[in-house]
Amino acid sequence: MISLSFKKIDAARKLLGLSSEATLQEIKEAYREKVKNFHPDKAKNELEKEKNKEIMAQVNQAYKILLEYIKVYRFSFKEKEVMKNDPQKFMRRFSKDWLSG
Repeated sequence: MISLSFKKIDAARKLLGLSSEATLQEIKEAYREKVKNFHPDKAKNELEKEKNKEIMAQVNQAYKILLEYIKVYRFSFKEKEVMKNDPQKFMRRFSKDWLSG
């Protein structure tokens, strides 16, 4: 699991050229575009290839951070909705998970 902070999330968005309201589809499209533009196999020489490898490492890390953020956000939002709509169901699930872990 990747540790998330607002600084990391913001940096990841900027690296991929995304706004703070970017959807999952927009994140995937931006990632694919960066991969297409900076893939090391498209480099013309060895120096450019090394530079593209470094950029791709950053792009991959940014993509992982944003996907993790979306996964955590969706889980958190879902749990909040369950808790608001059916607090007993939330507590039963929480107790069951906590006691079995």
